[in-house]
Amino acid sequence: MTKLTTHVLDVYSGKPGNGILVELFYINDSERKKITSVKLNKDGRADSPLAEGENFAKGKYELVFYIGDYFKNISSVSDIPFLDDVIIRFGISDPLQHYHVPLLVSPWSYSTYRGS
Repeated sequence: MTKLTTHVLDVYSGKPGNGILVELFYINDSERKKITSVKLNKDGRADSPLAEGENFAKGKYELVFYIGDYFKNISSVSDIPFLDDVIIRFGISDPLQHYHVPLLVSPWSYSTYRGS
């Protein structure tokens, strides 16, 4: 099960991050190569792995979670949100393992970790 997955939990409403746009990039020196762009489902997860096979290699990656748009749609936050795009850069040192990068988010804070 060598792949990259994610999910989002909206701790503001206590629900999964349904409909959040997420983009995945591979970072090679100063070059950003987009691997995929997905909208999260009603469980706050992508319907398939973000990367696997030849798109899942050793190296540096970037996940961009567009949470500003999400919170504008479900709450009465300001037109200029405190958090807009949450960007997480991380490394894959062993592409033979499963990497899971969850995001816990509110309009004012976020947290992440390497899950399983």
